[in-house]
Amino acid sequence: MVHHLARLPLSHITRDESGYRVTTLARTGADLAAGRALPEALVLLDAAARQMCASMVAHVRRGDYVNAQLVRAARELLSEAATVRRAISLKSAISLTEPSRESAAESLSAGHFEIAGLPIPLFQHPIRTPYGTYYPDFYWPEQRLIGECDGAVKYENPDAIVLEKRREQALRDQGERFVRWMALDIMLSPAMVVGRVACALGL
Repeated sequence: MVHHLARLPLSHITRDESGYRVTTLARTGADLAAGRALPEALVLLDAAARQMCASMVAHVRRGDYVNAQLVRAARELLSEAATVRRAISLKSAISLTEPSRESAAESLSAGHFEIAGLPIPLFQHPIRTPYGTYYPDFYWPEQRLIGECDGAVKYENPDAIVLEKRREQALRDQGERFVRWMALDIMLSPAMVVGRVACALGL
């Protein structure tokens, strides 16, 4: 095993809440994502970019994660960190980074869809219903297809389940279609999930 030592640029160092010197979110994201396959890299890069966008505003709102200026700034910081650490292969993953993705499973799914060549969806795109605005994990507007990556935590609250069902039915009444998969499925059986989504897309 070969170890390489180098001095970090000052711009890649910050301090945590306790005052300890740590690497910045961008540098940490680039360090952890370097050398990983696209789906796993997006899990790390999306999470870093999401935190960076939140740190750029006084009071974070949902719209801040899709704000073009904030998203561009986060990607530029990640790209600069990747360049300095000579992880040039990360550039393509960084260009696909989306702070709006809310979970590791969503990021993992997006990576596998990209590799499979599926059409690029919208992420957390607002769709209004009589029961409020719905923000699907994935949305393919041409096919009017909503993709939802579900985790067990999402269904711990019975009231949340009822509201989810009402909104889903309202969306179906509006002509939207659904395809669902579990977080565990995309982690253990990504090919099965990709096949299910491709079938729903008519591919």
